[in-house]
Amino acid sequence: MVEVERGLPRVRGSVKWFDPAKGFGFIVAESGGPDILLHVNALRNFGQSSVCDLAGIVVSVQQTQRGLQAVEVFEVSPPDDGEVEMPELDPADELLTLEPARVKWFDKVKGFGFANVFGRPEDVFIHMEVLRKSGFAELQPGEAVGLRIVEGERGRMAVSISSWETALHKKE
Repeated sequence: MVEVERGLPRVRGSVKWFDPAKGFGFIVAESGGPDILLHVNALRNFGQSSVCDLAGIVVSVQQTQRGLQAVEVFEVSPPDDGEVEMPELDPADELLTLEPARVKWFDKVKGFGFANVFGRPEDVFIHMEVLRKSGFAELQPGEAVGLRIVEGERGRMAVSISSWETALHKKE
């Protein structure tokens, strides 16, 4: 059964690939069919500038002259591919307050970066695997995010990340 959002079909699938430098990628629908173009503008309207390969995604789609295109993103979920080797999070981590932050810098090649939480002087470490488990491919300097943070051996570190816009919608 296909849900319809404002006259457009809503599709659940996974990200085949997304290239933030090119500004687009493709989605494969769970129900099959042709690939669906995912433009960075649809992601930005959702509050993210990137999405990692194999992430789950729910979008509304429209037929264009060039094929199917995602119009609106409703949900992004981390990949469920079993390839990410991260320690299991303590269930209490989900109860941590989502703190508003801005990305200071993130280097995909190095596999980490830092963010600044509003009103706090210290940096928060963000590891690539936490980013990926949260459904992101990368972060841009100045990007607004919501972080769940714990005290690590070397300081504060993020255990989960969401776009700030997504975090605001979850509170409503």
